[in-house]
Amino acid sequence: MKNNHTLIIGSGIVGATLALKLAQEKMPVTLIDARPERDESAWQHVLSKRDARVYALSMASINLLNDIGAWQKIAASKRKADYSQMQVWQLNGMGELLFGESEDSSAEDNSSKNHEPTLLGSMVEPAVIEHALWQRLHEADVSEYLTLIAGHKVVNMDWLGAQQGYRVTLDSGEAIDARLLVGADGRGSFVRQQAAIGLDTLDYNQTAICCAIQTEKPHQATARQAMLPTGTLALLPLADITDADKTNPQHWQSIVWTLPRNQALALIEEEDRFIADKLAAASNYELGAINQIESIASFPLAAQQAKSYVADNLVLIGDAAHGVHPLAGQGLNLGMLDVQVLCEQLKHDFARSGGTLWGSNQTLRHYERSRRPHNSLMMHSFSALNWLFAGSLTQLRPVQQIRNEGMYRVSKIKPLMRLFAKQASGV
Repeated sequence: MKNNHTLIIGSGIVGATLALKLAQEKMPVTLIDARPERDESAWQHVLSKRDARVYALSMASINLLNDIGAWQKIAASKRKADYSQMQVWQLNGMGELLFGESEDSSAEDNSSKNHEPTLLGSMVEPAVIEHALWQRLHEADVSEYLTLIAGHKVVNMDWLGAQQGYRVTLDSGEAIDARLLVGADGRGSFVRQQAAIGLDTLDYNQTAICCAIQTEKPHQATARQAMLPTGTLALLPLADITDADKTNPQHWQSIVWTLPRNQALALIEEEDRFIADKLAAASNYELGAINQIESIASFPLAAQQAKSYVADNLVLIGDAAHGVHPLAGQGLNLGMLDVQVLCEQLKHDFARSGGTLWGSNQTLRHYERSRRPHNSLMMHSFSALNWLFAGSLTQLRPVQQIRNEGMYRVSKIKPLMRLFAKQASGV
């Protein structure tokens, strides 16, 4: 029977990041994933294909990945698309917001040969991040403190009391004791369900269509989002992965197109060329025609939040605790902030107790008080924005006029625009 300070169930990006962060602090941790472990050849097979999905990593998330030694591997792979601008506009309206380099740079700066654009973040495919984390999980500097168990499911959780924590049983029959149990196992979290923690949910009655497209015009390191009456349409830069891509760079984008559910399900059944033409028209041909389209998929949209993030000797992070509308691409970034805050609180209280208290109830409550209100605000803000642009009242002329004028006025307040850009970067 293994015994650890911490047991993390779920080795996705958020769970693996927390495991590496704790192992670097020389805290014994076990990471469990139900998925079988891939070897390097299997990873290379996955990475040989372009993924239509990307995570819009904020600078805060990038800094955290850098701290645990994973970002260096992502950067070396060149499978990332940095962006220095964010453009938000509404179709058939005058409102437009542009965050980043163009709105904040003087003509003198832009003419300087030494001028470097200010990075707002980077678009990275999920498998690229996961591969970098997988490599780090097996490196010698963390292996002494980190145990990875792949290909086994947790079938039972028993609370042994505040002093002992949890005993978790795997489908192999192996039992693991841990002072602190962390649920990082996604939206359908087994840990959350077994702890009898309730869930607040909001179904948007929308479905997102996701695909990769090659556009006529380059993306110019700009993340774009059109606020349409039917929902949002995001055009996010993708990394160039083939020799042909690199010869003619910056023409691949990841698309997340939010539509009413019935409309999305009908569209997904159409021919690829038809979908590509509809996409180009919906974006008002912002990047010209769409030359190629790949990997079309769809998923329903809903927001959710656990009624509590913590219980005795147990804490939820990432999607197990909260899930938001993809409107601003902040879902993973919120989970990475969970990791940062939880680690800092665990270390602080452990040191203050003289190395005796790990994951105490007081520590976990501090984490919840820090993260749950912030995540709630983000969730409701995204819901409000979605309603403002795609709700049933949005086509009334007074609502349109107020919305247009508001966006126009905000765009003229440079300090406020800089604040928004800073918030988007997460630092």
